[in-house]
Order: sequence, then structure tokens, then C-alpha cells
Amino acid sequence: MARILFFGRLRDVAGCAALELEQCGADLGALRDLLTRDNAALGAALRDQSVRVAVNQEMVAHDASLEGAREIAFMPPLSGG
Repeated sequence: MARILFFGRLRDVAGCAALELEQCGADLGALRDLLTRDNAALGAALRDQSVRVAVNQEMVAHDASLEGAREIAFMPPLSGG
């Protein structure tokens, strides 16, 4: 089981701050595909290359493996000054 976290505007698009998934796929691409099935807008938002991803609290590349993932966090870019 993995906990999926959404921050900032992604939380608004997802309609929740977190969800639990029994199966999240082998990699981030598979997870995005899974999330897109229920929410096309969320899938599009998560494919934005400026969105940062952390797996088990470590920043990862957009094609990272999810083997052993317990927590996946999607974070939009920070703005402001």
C-alpha cells in the first residue's frame, strides 16, 4: 500500500490532500496513468515537467521506479518572493 500526497494546486485538482492505493504501478508513469483514469485534469497536471516528485521523502526523476514506495508526494513548483 502506498500513500499518495498532493500539495498546492495539485491538491485542488485532485480534490483531496492524500489517498491510499493498494497498487500504484511499477514506476511514476504507471502511477500517473492510473490517476488519470479517474481524473483527466489531475493526470495532465501531474505530467507537467515542473511538478516535483518525492518517493519516501527523497526527490526523484519523473521516470523513477516505485519499488518499495510507501509514500509518493507530488509538489507544484514554488512561486513568490
